Amino acid sequence: MSDGTAKPRAPGFETRAIHAGTPPDPTTGARNMPIYHSTAYVFDSVDHAAALFNLSTFGYIYSRLTNPTVAALEERVASLEDGRGGTACASGHAAQLVAFFPLMSPGDEFLASRRLYGGSITQFGRTFAKFGWKAIFVDSDDPENFARALTPRCKAIFIESIANPGGVVTDIEAVAKIARGVGIPLIVDNTLATPYLCRPFEWGADIVVHSTTKYLCGHGNAMGGVVIDSGRFDWMQNEKFPAMSQPEPAYHGITFHETFGDMAYTMHCHAVGLRDLGPALSPTNASLTLTGIETLPLRMERHVANAAAVAAYLESHPKVAWVSYAGLDSSPYRALARKYAPKGAGAVFTFGLKGGYEAGIKVVEACELFSHLANIGDTRSLILHPASTTHRQLTDEQRQAAGAGPDVVRLSVGLETLDDIIADLDQALA
Repeated sequence: MSDGTAKPRAPGFETRAIHAGTPPDPTTGARNMPIYHSTAYVFDSVDHAAALFNLSTFGYIYSRLTNPTVAALEERVASLEDGRGGTACASGHAAQLVAFFPLMSPGDEFLASRRLYGGSITQFGRTFAKFGWKAIFVDSDDPENFARALTPRCKAIFIESIANPGGVVTDIEAVAKIARGVGIPLIVDNTLATPYLCRPFEWGADIVVHSTTKYLCGHGNAMGGVVIDSGRFDWMQNEKFPAMSQPEPAYHGITFHETFGDMAYTMHCHAVGLRDLGPALSPTNASLTLTGIETLPLRMERHVANAAAVAAYLESHPKVAWVSYAGLDSSPYRALARKYAPKGAGAVFTFGLKGGYEAGIKVVEACELFSHLANIGDTRSLILHPASTTHRQLTDEQRQAAGAGPDVVRLSVGLETLDDIIADLDQALA
């Protein structure tokens, strides 16, 4: 029997995209979040300073660790992902480094999909190796490949919800079950999908990372990255994560999991990761990204609608050999896209021309409305030849596995008038 007390209704996604993390400024009443251009913050007293440095109270110390404008962005993205906390960084690559830092020790390993952004494959395979971390790359089309590749030193699994560049969709729920079975977290790069299209935590993921440079900012004017923690992973279930479950000497022996509970991972990312690695996000870029997120739902609707129409146009074009877009009924990833991204399969995809490499290069250079540059998620339509740019540093075999072979052209479909987008491709193909 009801007691007559109604439970407060949770705000909708669009409302949170505008309001989460940014109430009116209590001092001035400013409705937009101020840009706090301050490197450091005054302490109330010596005891207050000591409490902040001991992590026994929350507040601002130094903007390498946290900043009010940056904190607002962290809260907003965490809200949109239904996560517990966030750590914003200077770029998407910085976010990936910070995400792995609490998990890994020299000699440790992690599994990663082979279908990743080329820069991530290089970061994982080469730069992370300098820390003594080994990436084992797996064909993610069959989730059981992750189970077969597991080793006793594996500390995480990393996938992209919608892969860059080919728009491949990974079976998040199946991979999450494998990770959960051996007590390690699943990290999902949700950059291409955004939380508007895909919610990895609902399917068992533990950590989400974004390059906020892309769709969250959405206007090609601010670098950034963010790590979002679900707050649901049990860091004490085994002895694999001493950074979370064992005393931390730099903070007088506190144990992050015991002290901070479901905020333990986020606190470690700030108090140790940002402190020692130093990839702080600038407050100006945080502000630009906050503004961009306000229109994220509207932008993603148009991005997806335009992309679906462009993909269908290309699939029927006589000079096009193939189109890889999970929103097409012909795609082998169509069922997974309907499951994980029911509002649309994103707006980044690839296609190949019957003339191969040379024909692809000619189309890229002949486009006039499409901008030829190395970015995605802009309001503008963008075109690129991945094999000669974003995936150039990989071997031929790695490029093929990542979906960036020599004939591949990548599109990031923007918000322009659809007829103008198609007309530009039409004249370039001609």
